[in-house]
Amino acid sequence: MNTQQAQLARRLGVADAVVIGVGSMVGAGVFAVWAPAAQVAGSWLLVGLLIAAIVAYCNAASSAQLAAVYPVSGGTYVYGRERLGEWWGFAAGWCFVIGKTASCAAMALTFATYVTDINWLRRLIALAAVLALAAVNYRGVTRTARLTRILVTCTLVVLALVLIVLFTATPQHHETASTSPYGVLQSAGLLFFAFAGYARIATMGEEVREPAKTIPRAILIALVIAIGIYLAVALALLRTGDPASTTAPLASAVDGVGAVWAVPVVRIGAALASLGALLALIAGIGRTALAMARNRDLPTWLAAVHPRYQVPHHAELALAAVVGILVLTTDLRSVIGFSSFGVLLYYAIANASAFTQPADQRRWPRAVNVIGLTGCVVLAVTLPWTSAVVAAAVLAVALLVRRLTRGRAGSARS
Repeated sequence: MNTQQAQLARRLGVADAVVIGVGSMVGAGVFAVWAPAAQVAGSWLLVGLLIAAIVAYCNAASSAQLAAVYPVSGGTYVYGRERLGEWWGFAAGWCFVIGKTASCAAMALTFATYVTDINWLRRLIALAAVLALAAVNYRGVTRTARLTRILVTCTLVVLALVLIVLFTATPQHHETASTSPYGVLQSAGLLFFAFAGYARIATMGEEVREPAKTIPRAILIALVIAIGIYLAVALALLRTGDPASTTAPLASAVDGVGAVWAVPVVRIGAALASLGALLALIAGIGRTALAMARNRDLPTWLAAVHPRYQVPHHAELALAAVVGILVLTTDLRSVIGFSSFGVLLYYAIANASAFTQPADQRRWPRAVNVIGLTGCVVLAVTLPWTSAVVAAAVLAVALLVRRLTRGRAGSARS
C-alpha cells in the first residue's frame, strides 16, 4: 500500500468526537492547572479563566470553520499550508507536535504521581501507561473513543462528587496574593493549556463521519462543556481554599473542609483524567505526524497507515518511544508554560488561516479570527519567559533544519 495515499477510516460520530475533546480538556488540567495560574492571578483567577475561555472560543470557531472545508488529518498544519503557505503549516504542525509530546509525558507522570510517591516506581508506571494506551490507539480509533468515553465518565462522576462536597461545605476565608494585569494575562495563558483539547477533534478530521457537520458541532459542544466544568471547579476552589498553596488543590480543598474520605476519590479521578488526556493526545499527535510525513515535513516512514486497523501506526509507535524516553528521564509536570506557548502559536496560525477564507466558507465574522489571533499572541508573550524562550528556540531550530534540508534537496534535483 502506498503510504502517501493511504486513508484513515471515517468511524467517529458527533458523540465520539465530543467525548475525545472533553476528555482531552478536562484531563489536561482540571486537577493540576490551578496552582500555577492562581499563584500569578491571586483573587483575579476567574478573570484569567474568562480571558482564556474567550480566546479558546475564538480559536475553536476558527478551527471548526477550517475543519469543515479541510476534513483531513493534521488540523492547523493542513490549514496553514492551504491558506498561508507551507512554511506556516510546518510551523503550526511543529508547535503542535512538540507542545503536545511534552503534554503526553506530563499526563503520564501526573497519572503515576497519583498512584505512588516512589520516584523510580512512578517513572515505570508512567512508562507502562504510555505503552498501554499506545497499544489501544494502535488497535483502532473506535477503541480509542470507547475507552476515552469510559475514562471521561468516571472523571465527571468524581468531579461531580467533589463539587457537591465543596459547595455544601462552609466557605473558608483566606488571604490571596495581590496581582497585576500582567499576572492575570499570564494566568490566562497557563489556563489556556486546559482548553486546548478540542484540537484533537480537528486533527482527527479524516476519521469523522460527515466532517463538514460533525467537526464544527463537536468542537463547540466540547468547549462549552469544558468551560462549564472549569468555571464550577474554580468557584468551588476559591470558595473553600487557596488553590495557589498546593500542587493538588482539589485534594487539599476536600481535605480542608473535613471530607478526608474524598481525598482518595480525588486521587482516583485525577489518575483517570490523566489517562483520558494521554489517550486522546497520542491519537491527535499521531494524526498530525501522519499529515506532516505525507508532505515530507517528517520522515515518510511516519505516513504509514495500518492495513487492518487503519491508524497511523508508525507515527504512534514513534511517539510512544519518544514519550517513553521522556518519562524515564525528565520531570515534565512543570512544562505547562512550554506546552501553552507552542499551542498558542498553533492557534494563532489557525486564526490567521481562517481570516483568509472567502465568504462562502465562513461561519463566523472575521472579527472572531482577529480576537483569537490577538489573544493568542498576547497570552504567548506573557507566559513565563523561560518557557517562551525554550519553545521559540526549538521552533527556530526546526525551521532552520527544514530550510537547510529543503535547500539541499533542491540543489540535488538541479
